[in-house]
Amino acid sequence: MGSEGTGVGNADIDIGSFWKAVGNRAVAATVVTARGSAGPAGFLGLSATHVCADPPTMLVSIDARTSALGAIRDSKHFAINYLPRGAEGVVDHFSGKTDLKGPDRFEAGKWSYLATGAPVFDGAVGVFDCTLEEVIERHGTIIALGRVVAIGGDADADPLVYFRGGYL
Repeated sequence: MGSEGTGVGNADIDIGSFWKAVGNRAVAATVVTARGSAGPAGFLGLSATHVCADPPTMLVSIDARTSALGAIRDSKHFAINYLPRGAEGVVDHFSGKTDLKGPDRFEAGKWSYLATGAPVFDGAVGVFDCTLEEVIERHGTIIALGRVVAIGGDADADPLVYFRGGYL
């Protein structure tokens, strides 16, 4: 079988090309949250997924410069919130498109708690509340592995899906 494909095969992939290619995957609009000593903290999670079901484990990739990382490390927990359609304003707050920082980002929407104390978005399509099990550092990115201790969500909600720089 020949080498067929649509991409360029070289090791010198620039950051812009990489992010453009990553943008070709449809992902749920996700906010990752924790409750640290300074209150609630969170960020827009572009990479949050399951690792295994037994034991139930989730993975989140976090830029090492993300301000919420300290809250996750200190509290040893995080919640993954898959947002519903209509929560675009929440995405704007957590993606830095507004001037809001820290706990002020939680002004949009209603938030509650499950087991760990990490804020969970009321009306989220799905929520995974996790205790932090392991942290792996690679290339300026923190890979946080969390044991799921509680789940929630609205099975009737439609997901907010991000694709190629916009919403589906």
